[in-house]
Amino acid sequence: MNDNRKIRVFLDEDPVPFAEFSPPVKFVLDTTKIPDGKHQLRIVAQSTSGKEGIKTVSFEVRNGPSISVLGLHDGEVVTDQVPVTINSYGSERNDFFLIRGSETPKGIPAWVWATVISFVGFALFYFIMYWNPDQYKSFF
Repeated sequence: MNDNRKIRVFLDEDPVPFAEFSPPVKFVLDTTKIPDGKHQLRIVAQSTSGKEGIKTVSFEVRNGPSISVLGLHDGEVVTDQVPVTINSYGSERNDFFLIRGSETPKGIPAWVWATVISFVGFALFYFIMYWNPDQYKSFF
């Protein structure tokens, strides 16, 4: 039997495939050689009768450091002075961990404050309503 099935893998709009395999195939896509940003993997499979099927998979490569911006959002309208915090962290050094500057500082969310205030308020209410020194007798 003549098995002329093949799978060709293209990256973005490149007309030349970067890999060609016979099915089934398992391969490792090395993203360190691909620039950061949005890309598209196009897989073209050919059956034994010569018919082709195409599948496109979109993905984003981020091998560079992760960048976090607080205080300014994409497409936001701003006026006056806007405080902006920018933090960047990557994983180039695996043998050293610096605690200071590793995390992006964020304020405590409002729902946490509301929960704490509600709990303290309920505790005060319970203490005021039900505290009676006559109910507490010493065992001694």
